[in-house]
Amino acid sequence: MQLRNKKELAAKVLGVGKGRIVFSAGNLAEIKEAITRQDILDLHKAGAITIKEIKGRKKIVKRKNRRRTGKIKKSINKSKQEYVIITRKLRTHLKHLKKTNMIGKEDYRNMRKMIRARKFKSKRHLKEALEEHGGK
Repeated sequence: MQLRNKKELAAKVLGVGKGRIVFSAGNLAEIKEAITRQDILDLHKAGAITIKEIKGRKKIVKRKNRRRTGKIKKSINKSKQEYVIITRKLRTHLKHLKKTNMIGKEDYRNMRKMIRARKFKSKRHLKEALEEHGGK
């Protein structure tokens, strides 16, 4: 008597693996007749279908966290971060000015050196310096 499909249905309904489902030998005819989920649940309550206990080791030991590249948490140097942001912003602005021929090559080089030396606090500061210098 093939009851593989009944076993799969019972496993799905009862929420366990197929290997844990056990049919009692006396009630095989009733189990064969069962076609709905409710039939399976009723047979389980009656004791025709039983569930095996879980074998093996249940305790899960947490692995120690390895400290690798993704795990290292260092405090970021904020001043460097601020420097990078402002420098990129000012350099892009300068590049745009050079591309639109608002400043010459020489002014461009000098301004880049000044940006690197952190002479400007903001884009407005750079614009003011360019106006004084006679750029724009």
